[in-house]
Amino acid sequence: MLRCLLHPWGPSLGGTGLHLLKRHLFTMKLQSPEFQSLFTEGLKSLTELFVKEKHELRIAGGAVRDLLNGVKPQDVDFATTATPEQMKGLFQAAGVRMINNKGEKHGTITARLHQENFEITTLRIDVVTDGRHAEVEFTTDWLRDAERRDLTINSMFLGFDGTLYDYFNGYEDLKNKKVRFVGHAKKRIQEDYLRILRYFRFYGRIVDKPGDHDPETLEAIAENASGLAGISGERIWVELKKILGGNHVNHLLHLIYDLDVAPYIGLPANASLEEFDKVCKNVEGFSPKPMTLLASLFKVQDDVTKLDLRLKISKEEKNLGLFIVRHRQDLVKAVDGPEPLKPYQDFLIDCREPDAGARVQELLKYQGEPGLLRGLQRWSVPPFPVSGHDIRKAGISSGKEIGALLQQLRDQWKQSGYQMQKDELLSHVRKS
Repeated sequence: MLRCLLHPWGPSLGGTGLHLLKRHLFTMKLQSPEFQSLFTEGLKSLTELFVKEKHELRIAGGAVRDLLNGVKPQDVDFATTATPEQMKGLFQAAGVRMINNKGEKHGTITARLHQENFEITTLRIDVVTDGRHAEVEFTTDWLRDAERRDLTINSMFLGFDGTLYDYFNGYEDLKNKKVRFVGHAKKRIQEDYLRILRYFRFYGRIVDKPGDHDPETLEAIAENASGLAGISGERIWVELKKILGGNHVNHLLHLIYDLDVAPYIGLPANASLEEFDKVCKNVEGFSPKPMTLLASLFKVQDDVTKLDLRLKISKEEKNLGLFIVRHRQDLVKAVDGPEPLKPYQDFLIDCREPDAGARVQELLKYQGEPGLLRGLQRWSVPPFPVSGHDIRKAGISSGKEIGALLQQLRDQWKQSGYQMQKDELLSHVRKS
């Protein structure tokens, strides 16, 4: 069942001044299996509490978008007309536990019912924004909350009877695979500059083809790219990883450079975009880690270090970037040799780092070697059969000499394809 309602609202006072947004309320009924699957005992109890106290409660944001796409959302956020104090009162009266209420000043209360956590936020208006944070005041107006959100596809609400509440054509944009800001792109971006990267992220998630951008949106991004300099590295890295894991990544990274976004998010000014283009093709279908792709932009290891200083990436991510930049040239297959996998196997035999196997696999994705990747995934590193104790038993006591002999025997063992056994290897010690 589908119905559309049009309400002619006039000008309204938003968070930063008087403005006029083109809007109408579109409603429809959603009764999909994915929607019905959300109704756990915990959610049923939650909705009953709000109905009893006559407070409106709806599903909000990304979960609505996912449900309309036929996807069961991993995380479900809720919006309500109840204030945090009213929510605390009704939960306390019902004996419901509340946890992690650090977000209370922003209107968010987390309640635990039937071993499930439910994050519920009071409808808000942005009163003051500085490009990073917002001072908010609470409202009971669903429209006012919708117009402070970033993208039309994220500004919808869903009632528990299946009614969709869509004020800014989010459903139409979702059907047409369009990513648009709510109202004016420039204004939405200046409220929170991270929305530039969120635009790119959702473009890679929603849109079918690259290059289908509204020129005014790209202009607004270019004009405000420098605002990302004030955004924390951790927040930027979360979004950048999602961009790298989405569709159209080649197009979007080029756009990040074309619009002069790159310098403000830690990416090198002299990036190797040709190498990036090549690696994007190499990794198709192999689910590379974000750093595997990103490493192709780096010409030297210092580029990885600078990225880490800006974005505060994890130690594992930094080490993978350094590894790929260091070994993408010297650790390559022997093109004309009969055993192209052997250089990688020998490297793992000699390497003492516990994560070396996973890094070499990422390097093979980077290099576009699916056959070698599958071969390495099937291969287990064999144990070297000789120890220092074995050599001491053969009559060698000098530590320096033992070390040299161990390396000599290891080289012979590798040359044999890891087939030589302990006795055969030690026979060379006895002869010498």
